[in-house]
Amino acid sequence: MPRVPKFVGWPLLAAWTYGVLSFLANRAAYYPLKFPQGFWKIQQHLGAQDLWLRAADGVRLHAWWIPAPEARVATLYLHGNGGNLTFRADAMQAIPSAGSSLLMLDYRGYGRSQGSPSEKGLYADAEAGYQHLLAAGYAPERIVVYGESLGTAVAVDLAARHKVAGVVLQAPFTSARDVAWRVLPLLGPMLVWGFDSKRKIPGIGVPLLILHGDRDEVIAFDLGRALFAAAREPKWFWTVRGAGHNDLIEVAGAEYAQRLREFYGRL
Repeated sequence: MPRVPKFVGWPLLAAWTYGVLSFLANRAAYYPLKFPQGFWKIQQHLGAQDLWLRAADGVRLHAWWIPAPEARVATLYLHGNGGNLTFRADAMQAIPSAGSSLLMLDYRGYGRSQGSPSEKGLYADAEAGYQHLLAAGYAPERIVVYGESLGTAVAVDLAARHKVAGVVLQAPFTSARDVAWRVLPLLGPMLVWGFDSKRKIPGIGVPLLILHGDRDEVIAFDLGRALFAAAREPKWFWTVRGAGHNDLIEVAGAEYAQRLREFYGRL
């Protein structure tokens, strides 16, 4: 069997190694929990109705719909990279009380949804949620897009492509590469890419509210500020003092619903 020359073999090995590391690094962005893992018994307490959506590529998605009496707007909630929708009970209680009906979907691979997550797939899932609200009778001027953590990049992508009433971003970041740099300088940005909100956010011209904890240990506070600086007016930034990444709503307390109510009132 002929031997592969070193000047050919080493580059091939390096390219293969890079490809494997890059694949693993990008897959590590997702931490889904499939049904029955989670807190599914809270559905009845929240008054959430099961919905089944279909993404453009055929993937079947599960969502909860929580109507708010006499609400003029509906909020499409795009959650973060961990768990599933049952881990967002605080938001599911506060948003309807602030004056908006709520559609919270599980991305592909999360909860009861089919498939496995990817950047392109998450964008398609958000699109399915948006199209469902349009079909349900909500005009674009009555749809608010809310993104949490990784979901902020999904929300920015959707709002940059479609007309919406407003956008709320909780603990956002500029790009996946910028986050990777904080985790693993030099090597991280070479392995991770995509979710480039900083490039897309100038395409959003509707009211924008960004909220970020000043003790966020996952997504650096200054990344949220940098994204805010890149956005167009009208925009507001709320620093939640003493809040980390996963306790923001808890730390914010009653002010969370109050701030949302004020934001909805501006639309």
